[in-house]
Amino acid sequence: MGYDGDSFFTLGMGGRIGLVLLSEVLMILCAGLVWKLVGGLGRVWRVLVALGLFWGFIWLSPQIYYAYYWMIFEDLPVQVVIGGPPGLGDILRLVSFTDRASLAHHGQGVFAWMLMILALLRRRLKSH
Repeated sequence: MGYDGDSFFTLGMGGRIGLVLLSEVLMILCAGLVWKLVGGLGRVWRVLVALGLFWGFIWLSPQIYYAYYWMIFEDLPVQVVIGGPPGLGDILRLVSFTDRASLAHHGQGVFAWMLMILALLRRRLKSH
């Protein structure tokens, strides 16, 4: 399984670096929000909060990524690209890595697991 046809590789090196940096900033912000929100919650609630934030990320982040693409491609129109919220099946396919094989989908699945692990480690790391 390779990512040769993935749209990430259609970008120049500067575009790729910018996209990775944007993704890192969004991931750090989401991780910080998970860390802040799950303190004092039980395990199940911590995981649900992490998944809820992941759901929000999957739903709303396309507009942020589109704004990035709008800045680097001259001919893109200004438009809203956010659709309806993803369903439970969409989230489960990302988390279980059974969605279409793409760099973005696999990265999103890894990100979901990272948020859940962070949420579960919150109490343990906070107590040390």
